[in-house]
Amino acid sequence: MTVALWCILIAFLLPYLCVAIAKIGGRYRLADNHDPRDFLDSLEGAPRRAYAAQLNSFEISPFFAAAVIVAHLAGNAELVTINVLAVLFITSRLLYIICYLADWAILRSLMWFVGVGLVLSFFFVSV
Repeated sequence: MTVALWCILIAFLLPYLCVAIAKIGGRYRLADNHDPRDFLDSLEGAPRRAYAAQLNSFEISPFFAAAVIVAHLAGNAELVTINVLAVLFITSRLLYIICYLADWAILRSLMWFVGVGLVLSFFFVSV
């Protein structure tokens, strides 16, 4: 299995890291498990931003997975290029989460654009 394919797994796990941060920071209790979405909607500050990062991570992950798979199937890009792009995407997502938690809005948006650009680049290198 290639590094890029492992990165798909990492991308699918990142939202769960974010929600864990949200729940820990929001002092999640077992009693809150009866309506966890209501609990998450009630968060403020860094836990609320971690929850928002979770939602965004769920939104971008399918596009990243599709891009990696398309790049593999097209067979026109060097494997090392695909792997590097995938690692850069995961790095951009980690930086995005850090920026979101730190409330660095401009840097967060920049990391979002970098991530989207990396997803698109899989298609361009596969032509």
